[in-house]
Amino acid sequence: MKLKFYLLFLLLFLFFSNSFVNAVEVIRINQLGYQPQSIKVAVFLSTDEISPKNFTLQDAITDKVVFKGKTESKPAAEWGMTTAYRLNFSEFQTEGGYYLKLGETRSPNFRINADVYDGTADFLLNYLRQQRCGYNPFLKDSCHLHDGIIVDHPTRSGEFIDVTGGWHDATDYLQYSTTSINTIFQMMFAYKKYPEIWGDFYDAGGDEGANGIPDILDEIKWGLQWMLKMNPAPGEMYNQIADDRDHIGFRLPTNDPADYGLGDSFRPVYFVTGKPQGLAEFKNTSTGVSSIAGKFASGFALAAQLFSESDPEMAKQMKQKALDAFEFALSDTGYTQTACNVSPYYYEEKNYADDLQLAATQLFQLTNQNRYLQKAGYWGHREPVSPWIKNDTAGHYESYPFVNLGHYFMMQNNGEEFTGFYEKGLQLLHDRGENDPFFYGLPFLWCSNNLVAAAITQARLYREETGKIIFAEMEAALRDWLFGCNPWGTAMICGLPGVEDSPMLPHSSYTVLLGGTTPGGLVDGPIDAARHKNQIGIALQNPDEYAAFNNGKAIYHDDIGDYATNEPTMDGTASLSFYLASLENDGRKMAQQNEKIKDEQGAVIQFNSDEKTIYLAFTADDKFEGGEHVLQVLEKQKIKGSFFFTGNFLRNPDFKNITKRIVEQGHYVGAHSNNHLLYCDWEKRDSTLISFAEFETDLKNNFRELEKIGIKPGEARWFMPPYEWYNRQIVDWSRQLGLEVINFTPGTGTNADYTTPEMENYKSSVKIYANLLQFEQQQPNGLRGAILLIHPGTAPERTDKFYRILEDVIRHFSSKGYQFKSLKP
Repeated sequence: MKLKFYLLFLLLFLFFSNSFVNAVEVIRINQLGYQPQSIKVAVFLSTDEISPKNFTLQDAITDKVVFKGKTESKPAAEWGMTTAYRLNFSEFQTEGGYYLKLGETRSPNFRINADVYDGTADFLLNYLRQQRCGYNPFLKDSCHLHDGIIVDHPTRSGEFIDVTGGWHDATDYLQYSTTSINTIFQMMFAYKKYPEIWGDFYDAGGDEGANGIPDILDEIKWGLQWMLKMNPAPGEMYNQIADDRDHIGFRLPTNDPADYGLGDSFRPVYFVTGKPQGLAEFKNTSTGVSSIAGKFASGFALAAQLFSESDPEMAKQMKQKALDAFEFALSDTGYTQTACNVSPYYYEEKNYADDLQLAATQLFQLTNQNRYLQKAGYWGHREPVSPWIKNDTAGHYESYPFVNLGHYFMMQNNGEEFTGFYEKGLQLLHDRGENDPFFYGLPFLWCSNNLVAAAITQARLYREETGKIIFAEMEAALRDWLFGCNPWGTAMICGLPGVEDSPMLPHSSYTVLLGGTTPGGLVDGPIDAARHKNQIGIALQNPDEYAAFNNGKAIYHDDIGDYATNEPTMDGTASLSFYLASLENDGRKMAQQNEKIKDEQGAVIQFNSDEKTIYLAFTADDKFEGGEHVLQVLEKQKIKGSFFFTGNFLRNPDFKNITKRIVEQGHYVGAHSNNHLLYCDWEKRDSTLISFAEFETDLKNNFRELEKIGIKPGEARWFMPPYEWYNRQIVDWSRQLGLEVINFTPGTGTNADYTTPEMENYKSSVKIYANLLQFEQQQPNGLRGAILLIHPGTAPERTDKFYRILEDVIRHFSSKGYQFKSLKP
């Protein structure tokens, strides 16, 4: 009897111990953060049965509860969970750093700020540059210079044709006209909608260095030049370079040993026949040329509009190309698929009405001829709802492009019917996802993230045109899905700055051979569990870090061996161009402030202001002998400054009185760390010397001291790190706490006022002042928006105190029309 009792006890102990060990409770959020006026919903998942009625939103620095909300229960079983709740905190709009808490479960820190999407659209372009064929700026070398040899042409097979250029499709080095043209169109559409969003950091070749042209236009032109090669004459069109004989393992494009039996590294260039293609056992099922020729026509037509003023000769050429391509598209109606050779996998596109519709809308906008508008209407009615939405399934790229932009352009021409088409498709997605914890009603096809990008694009355009917000929560949920509010808690863009988790081991030769991720690349995304099981050749290289969340209806891995979920693609990446640009544009409207100029680490170093404004910043830790002088000068000149103090400084009784006066006089007072820690190595800047826990504790202690002098965290969101030295990780950690890292404007040189005569980099005050005057004269915009850093306390060895000539600095630049402001709102 005792033995039976013991065995029963042991079984119960093991059961409950195992349940406890394997229990999972998480809160998934958009790790980039949320704009103040946006819909904000997180998702709680648990393997246990729990029934909390409320959750809290808490300040990341003070831990104080700032909002309490009610939970909304959703079915969890399809995700392999027992409990799921949606946590809606949309009505809370105060900017800052926060975390959510439900029971004992806490979310990662995140920000609410208008600028959370700043720079994300430009970040995508990193992946496009990395995928360039011909000269590759990432590798600083060239590849595939022998492209290529024509195949499947009735009379010219075996001839050489120069088609070097464009982008590699994905990890393999195949190049497809259909995905490349869509990539170009998406970028042109994004630029035309929001031209002011895009930056200029690279030249036309993709190398670092501004050239006076937004980088996205450089990338667009790179693609258009390749399009011209793939359509050299009317009726002569090429669909792809290389085929699946390319799939021979990981290697760099500059060392590509793939053998097509053509000699001298030549690759095959497939002529568009409009008939089934494939040079070996496996063939596609092509039926015509409309899908590919329609895409060429729409791309050329939009390019003719986009470059009409900046490059009229190019625009003229693009217009004629568009007209010719559209006629060719109508000459043999049907679809063209990509060609395979050694396997049955290819892009299975089987629709073309959307391509003809989009081409016709662009030709109408280009020529203003109603016949094109009529054709757009005709073809648009042939496909009211994208097939993947209508059928809730599709083959691989069977319905492509995934978003129908032709409907959008028809909506702009009093096309109420086409507004209805968009609405019908969105309603289908809404109804399928309404009961899902993540509001996800899309099929988990291969490249499911492309479908997400398409859905949020369609939802955004519908909302813009109609003013209706009936799909706004679904749109926000799908947006957040891409940035971490998904079962796996990962953003889906490789190496995205500002998120806690993003793909670091994408299925890419760059990762395997060079290490690191493929920055900016949107990975394929989760795939239906049954489909994933049946995919050929998936073999994980590492333990599955997301194993606890791969027990549901879809599978995702951040693993080089999973090409089906973790491979970035150029067209998928470009498909987010418009949406991310729209979010950044929203943020600028909300902020209503000058554009921030940031350094490579992401810290604000200047403001792009039309006004002649200078910001004076002062930092202090254990020295402040010049504080009284600085304060007198500012008071005399009626100027407000910005002071950044450490906890060491604020605890020092010698500085209590002057600190009180600084606060009372209305100057900005912010954090400078608690103990003046060195965050990262002086030589290897990307080497962080502290943990996040140490960083968070240090800053919280700094803010406790600030609160003692009446400065609340919400009033001190600008943070200047100790030693004015930091890296990207420190900037990201700061953002998670709701802080914005700021630093002096490089080149102004006033920060050198700490140097002492025995130092090699010593600069006298006269030299510092002279350099500042020279810098102002040499800059096209002078010191507009510049941040000048001055130390009110320096080592005794420096008897030549720069703060002593602060008044001279102020008088000089005031005489030149500059005004001085603080960072205080």
